[in-house]
Amino acid sequence: MDQVNVIHQRTASTDAELAGQLRQGDAAAFRILMQRHNQRLFRMARSVLRDSADAEDAVQDAYVLAFTRIDQFREAASLVTWLSRIVLNEAFRRLRHRKDMTALDGNDDSFGKARIAQVIPFPDVQGSSTPEEDAARAEIRRVLERAIDNLPDMFRIVFVLREIEQMSVEETAACLAIPMDTVKTRLHRARRLLGRSLRQQLSPNLTGVFPFAGERCSRIVTRVLERLGLPEHSAEA
Repeated sequence: MDQVNVIHQRTASTDAELAGQLRQGDAAAFRILMQRHNQRLFRMARSVLRDSADAEDAVQDAYVLAFTRIDQFREAASLVTWLSRIVLNEAFRRLRHRKDMTALDGNDDSFGKARIAQVIPFPDVQGSSTPEEDAARAEIRRVLERAIDNLPDMFRIVFVLREIEQMSVEETAACLAIPMDTVKTRLHRARRLLGRSLRQQLSPNLTGVFPFAGERCSRIVTRVLERLGLPEHSAEA
C-alpha cells in the first residue's frame, strides 16, 4: 500500500489525473485530493458557517457527495472549483437549516457555541518565543477572526477566498457564480468594513501602547541621574 501511495504522489500531479483515478474508485487518489484541498475547502465552509465544527462536518459531507457523484464532473472545469461549489452548497444548506431551527426555538446561541478556527495562521517565528509573545500573537489572531466573523455574509466569504485563501478574482467568481466585478466590489467593501471594525476594537487600547513605566522608567531615571552626578534621592524632602 505504501508503494501504491508513492506512485500516486508521483504520477497524480494534476487534479484532472486524480479525477480519472477517482472514477475508478481509487481511495488513495481521494486521500491525495483531500490532503491537497482540505484547508481551502474548510476555510470556505467556515466563512459561511462561522463555526469550526460545523465547517468540518460540511466539508466531510461534501467530500462524500463529491466522491459518489464524481461521474458528474466535467474535465472542462477545474476540479477544485467543482469541489468548492459542492462545499459551499452544503455550507449554505446547513446555514439555512440552522436559521430554520433558530426560528423554531427562538434562541440563537451559535456565537456562544462557535469554536474559532485558526483562519489566519501566523508563520512560525524563527527561534524560540516567550509566553508573552505567544499570548500576544494569539490575541491578535482572535481580534482578526472576530472582525472577519462579523463581516456581512457576502463580504466575508469573498474576503476569505481572496485575502486568506489567496484565490484569484476569476477563481473566486467561478466558485461563487458571480461576476468578477462583483468580487472586486465586495472585497473592497469587506476591507473597509474590516478596517473600521479593527479600529473600533483597538482604539480603546491605543493609549496603552509603547508603555514606558515601572522598571523601564526607573532605569532611565537612575541612569540619567548617574550621568549628571546627582544623587538619586536628592529631590526627596
